[in-house]
Amino acid sequence: MKKIIVLVLVLCGFYSCKEVSSNEEYEKINWKARIATINPIDSLESGKSYLSVYSQIYSYTQHKTYNLTAMISVRNTSDKDSIYLSNIKYYDTHGVLLKTYFEKPVYVTPMETLDIVINEVDISGGTGGNFIFDWQIPRSCSEPIFEGVMTSTSGQQGLSFLTEGKRID
Repeated sequence: MKKIIVLVLVLCGFYSCKEVSSNEEYEKINWKARIATINPIDSLESGKSYLSVYSQIYSYTQHKTYNLTAMISVRNTSDKDSIYLSNIKYYDTHGVLLKTYFEKPVYVTPMETLDIVINEVDISGGTGGNFIFDWQIPRSCSEPIFEGVMTSTSGQQGLSFLTEGKRID
C-alpha cells in the first residue's frame, strides 16, 4: 500500500510541473504603466550606458556553448529623485537589434531596481549580446547603475558572474 501511495505522489509531482516554453513572451515589467511625461523646461542631464550580457559562453572549444540566464538590473541610486529611461535596446553578438523595450520615456522611482530577464532558452543574444540604455537624471542626482548577472545550473554544478555597465556618452 505504501508503494502505491508513493508512486501516486511521484506521478502527481511530474504532472504538476509546468514547463516553460522557449517562445513564451512574458514581460516582468509593465513598461506602459511607467510612461513618464518629461517637461522640456526641466534641467535633466542625459547619458548613455553600455552593458555586455551573455546568453551563451564557450565551453571546451569555440564549437561548444553553454546557455545562461541573464538578469539585467537597472538601479536608481538616488534616495530622493526619480530617473528616466528614454530607451533600452538589446543587440546580439553581431550588432543586430533584437528588441527595443519601449517607445516613450519611463520612470524609475528613488532606490528602485528594475529587472529584465533573458531566459536560458533564449540564445538570440549569443556570446556577445549587449544593451544600450539612454537615460536622464536631475542635475544633482547620482547616475543609475546597470548590471548583468548571468547564471546557470546543471546537475550539481552552478555558474554565475556579473557584468557592469559603462557610461559611453
